[in-house]
Amino acid sequence: MVLAAVGVWELGHGSWIHAKARLAQYLLQHAWERALRGEAAAKPWPWADTWPVARLRVPAHGVDLIVLAGVSGRTLAFGPGHAPESVTPGARGIAIMTAHRDTHFRFLERVRRGDEILVDAPGHVLARFRVQEIAVVDSRSAVIRTESHAPALILMTCYPFDALVSGGPLRYAVTARAADEQGPRSAGASRDIRQSGSITSEETRF
Repeated sequence: MVLAAVGVWELGHGSWIHAKARLAQYLLQHAWERALRGEAAAKPWPWADTWPVARLRVPAHGVDLIVLAGVSGRTLAFGPGHAPESVTPGARGIAIMTAHRDTHFRFLERVRRGDEILVDAPGHVLARFRVQEIAVVDSRSAVIRTESHAPALILMTCYPFDALVSGGPLRYAVTARAADEQGPRSAGASRDIRQSGSITSEETRF
């Protein structure tokens, strides 16, 4: 009976997480509409400590999500988060977004090179990206070089997708570049995602 009770509790807890994530997106849609009308930091509910900063769409996988400011645990419970130390999505430089592997970013395991990603941000024109790189990295040593001369986007989540316990060190990172900036990089160009034991002011740790 104890094992059955624990199983029911775990099932209910998992179902609640998914239900909360879905409900939040409806509330966030309304906040997003207010943001598009010019409202600054449009909170989706009065006590929220985050607000919509972008809309993320991946047509090939039926994805349409509102991205929130920040990457705290509270924020990621309701939707993808935008790392504040990265650039505004669509601006020149690298924008970083992250979300849970079992809710909003579950679709990343189906993403393939060449997939189109669309990003809307208030005050910016629609940004179109194409997936260029997919990598599994170790959060204990991986860094992102945030300097860039063209718009780029990194979507990141925990890995592996079917892990029974969350919180491991591995991250699944999808790098997309502006659709009009595709093409081979020069031999001297560095990767956006690399392994390193140090950080400079132009790098961000996972």
